[in-house]
Amino acid sequence: MTLAQIRAFLAAYETGTFTAAAALLGIRQVSVSELVARLEAEVGLELFTRGARRLVPTAAADEFRGHAIDAVNALEEGVTSLRSITSLEGGVSTFGVLRNAAYYDLADLVQRFHQRYPNVRVRMVGLNSALVADAVAAGEIECGLVVLPVANEGLSVRTLLHDEVLYVSTSRPSRRGSVTIGELADASLVLYDAHTGWRDPTRRQIQERARAAGVRVEPIIEVEHVETAISLVAAGVGDSFISKTIVDSGAFPSGIRTFPFAEPLYDTLALVQREDARLSPATRKFAQLAERMLLSRVSPRAS
Repeated sequence: MTLAQIRAFLAAYETGTFTAAAALLGIRQVSVSELVARLEAEVGLELFTRGARRLVPTAAADEFRGHAIDAVNALEEGVTSLRSITSLEGGVSTFGVLRNAAYYDLADLVQRFHQRYPNVRVRMVGLNSALVADAVAAGEIECGLVVLPVANEGLSVRTLLHDEVLYVSTSRPSRRGSVTIGELADASLVLYDAHTGWRDPTRRQIQERARAAGVRVEPIIEVEHVETAISLVAAGVGDSFISKTIVDSGAFPSGIRTFPFAEPLYDTLALVQREDARLSPATRKFAQLAERMLLSRVSPRAS
């Protein structure tokens, strides 16, 4: 069975005559007739009843038609995919990543992409996830890796993994158990992502829990970078909450103790893009590479 036979069958089915099918395919009428005859011999069934003026599809033809369409479409998608590789000879890929992407071993993402597609210019923006989502929704960035929840109106969201968030402190006794939202409200907190504030996805989850419990969580210090917050916690200035991937990184101070929340808290990492937009070939490849690197390098504890 060949693709030419399947195309001839579909053309004959849709047009009702070998002559019209030949005109549609741009080949001779006798060629269409021969192709269909070979297909019938291949499947051992008659696909058309040859009438005086029109071809009448048999029950076998009706059954086969959907599968034939799927086969042709699948092959055309494959050819399109191959052509997209050759199209990666130029252009620009725009991609947003969460600010702490380096802790997920994505720091060499651009390098790997550039090695594969050296002629593509890359614009990778590292922002708080809330701002990445805003930029994707506005069409400023094609696709982005974010922590949920974000404002997702008009966005297509694909969840990749969950990373537990832990309470970190140098003053809280190690014998104490998990941290409640009430204790968090009473704590002296040092929080990062000061610019984004309570739009930050992790903070949003904390705020929702605090509202449900009837308490208020307020930091005593806000800084922009997680590394600054960790340094202040290590110095005993206050406590914070940090994702487990950051806690398990080699740069995390050994003197800081970690505690789970009584109601476990997670950062959910996801890829977002506009619902009505088709990614450029370059950005689609960039997103695929980012996903593979993330899922391959993050250990089972974070999945």
